[in-house]
Amino acid sequence: MPNPTRDNTAVLLIDYQELLFSAMPEAVRERNLHQAIVLMRGASALRLPVIATEQYPRGLGPTLGPLLGASEGLRPFPKLEFSAAQVDEVIRALESHGTEHVFISGMEAHICVLQTVRGLQARGLTCHVMADAVMSRHKANWTRGLALCEKVGAVISTVEIGLFELLETADADGFKAISRLIR
Repeated sequence: MPNPTRDNTAVLLIDYQELLFSAMPEAVRERNLHQAIVLMRGASALRLPVIATEQYPRGLGPTLGPLLGASEGLRPFPKLEFSAAQVDEVIRALESHGTEHVFISGMEAHICVLQTVRGLQARGLTCHVMADAVMSRHKANWTRGLALCEKVGAVISTVEIGLFELLETADADGFKAISRLIR
């Protein structure tokens, strides 16, 4: 599988919703949200497609406003399935962009993120789980969720690593924008 490039990579934001967010540990909430926003803005600067899901939005609320504001025109797909890989609209969106690599941010690492990673990896996509932009209510579940994602072939990464991997060089379009985002 080739390395992630701007031409073969999409960003998937999984269930970053109001009620789920408020249930996350206060010690990591704001930093993770910041990193997810950096990922969204970085995707915009690099012109990457961004796809989002909402788990049972009637009960868990909408995607957090700062994330919607960080990616112009973002319209999350509602789902009841834990795995976004079971949502036809998500798969169609990934396929329409020729996606081979998926940078993943979301909640919860051990449920929806893990099951999505399993499903996308089974479809031949390479998932890059942004550990600093993925949360679970309990650290043990976050740790095991990331370990299980890695076990099925996902790359455990960070937002900064992923964005700079896509840039490849300091004279690339978007370098200044990404540099400002990560400060």
